[in-house]
Amino acid sequence: MDRWGLFPATAAVCFIGMVLSQTTPTPAVMNTTLLQSTTGLTPTPVILSSTTLGCNEFNVSTCESCAPGSQYDNNTLLCTCCSDPGLCIFPGACLPCKKGFYQSLSGQQECLPCSRGFYTNFTGSPLCHPCPAGSFNNNTGGESCTSCSPGFFASKQSSTSCLPCALGNFCNSSSCTQCQLCPAGAEALQTAAKACTPCRPGMHKTPRQTLCQICNSGFYQILWGQESCDICPENHYCPSPDVNPILCPNDAFCPKGSTAPGYCMETFFRKAGESCELAPVTIALLVIGGGVALLFIILLILRRRREADGELTVARAPLLHKERPQGRYYGLPCDTEPVYAGW
Repeated sequence: MDRWGLFPATAAVCFIGMVLSQTTPTPAVMNTTLLQSTTGLTPTPVILSSTTLGCNEFNVSTCESCAPGSQYDNNTLLCTCCSDPGLCIFPGACLPCKKGFYQSLSGQQECLPCSRGFYTNFTGSPLCHPCPAGSFNNNTGGESCTSCSPGFFASKQSSTSCLPCALGNFCNSSSCTQCQLCPAGAEALQTAAKACTPCRPGMHKTPRQTLCQICNSGFYQILWGQESCDICPENHYCPSPDVNPILCPNDAFCPKGSTAPGYCMETFFRKAGESCELAPVTIALLVIGGGVALLFIILLILRRRREADGELTVARAPLLHKERPQGRYYGLPCDTEPVYAGW
């Protein structure tokens, strides 16, 4: 048998050996050449003959295996499409889907890009995976997901973006699935906060509050990052919540929680222990005023009584003279009417 007649049998042995075991030194005589084009990679199968350099019946160890995604067919002695999902442009040239693309069916003409919020980071993927919580992907055909930056979070899978932390909340690491409320005595005054800042003097914040609050009237706090305020002590007053209590003056009152000293009314009152009492001048004025008021009342009563007596005198007096025209009545001159006494 001449040299050329040995090729078919040798080639068959080469193919079968490749399929049976990858460690057998007789791989299949199949080479897939990839041609670069503007539309992508187009695989073109090339079957090596015995005349190919380095591959003949005496040197079968240099024969190449089927391309990834293809397998040997005993009937055609060629590499054919793999039965697993992937890209198959035409029989004899199967290619797995590249990263970021998938194909759930076999023998398809194209691979599909992963949707936004999904990714696949290996070739030949039958499906895309959702981005885990704390990450996002805003592009199609994603090979991976991007972790949320500090100050941002993504609480759900397959997110296309990360959301900023709200006021009073923070996230100090990447891949946050949720933001945390600032602890007691601290706050976050801006969105997307990476850390909390302590409450300023004169302010406080409980664990459940979002932002720091100003101390109530009569309370104070001179330290940073406090959970509560202190009431202004007795005999002191606190005009501002961020200053130390001020000692009360000697002539003033400062009960607990005072914002300003309380004084007795000048001239009329004076401080006596823990209360105010009437000043001597005030007592004298009250006495004089009371006397004047009493005298006025007495005079008023006397005047009313005098007016009442005058009215009674007029009622008891004789009838007054009444003029009449001159004339005679019954032959007698009668210039005046007779005056009658009595009631």
